[in-house]
Amino acid sequence: QVQLVESGGGLVHPGGSLTLSCTVSGFTIDFYAIGWFRQAPGKEREGVSCISGISNSIIYADSVKGRFTTSRDDAKSTVYLQMDNLRPEDTAVYYCAAASIRIASLDIHYYDYWGQGAQVTVSS
Repeated sequence: QVQLVESGGGLVHPGGSLTLSCTVSGFTIDFYAIGWFRQAPGKEREGVSCISGISNSIIYADSVKGRFTTSRDDAKSTVYLQMDNLRPEDTAVYYCAAASIRIASLDIHYYDYWGQGAQVTVSS
């Protein structure tokens, strides 16, 4: 059974940092791209970052480049999203998702499996 479980969300002041974790089970993380997406109230879900399987390519949305960092620990079957210099507009529910593709992509249509989401709130 494929499962993705996010953790690490919370409330943080502007300029602060949070790290989200996505722990997967039921498949080998090496052969999947793991993406991070977010959805703010009243907005569509958007891609934030993705790390591909074997090649470890990483891509970021322009809105988070230079502030967010994605990494992966294969031994723990976990992908991390380190978020620094957070802004109020980063407030959203963050989801991790898995796609059986060899490239890194923020195209939501590739993703078959989704976690339950983690709330991130940036507010003073």
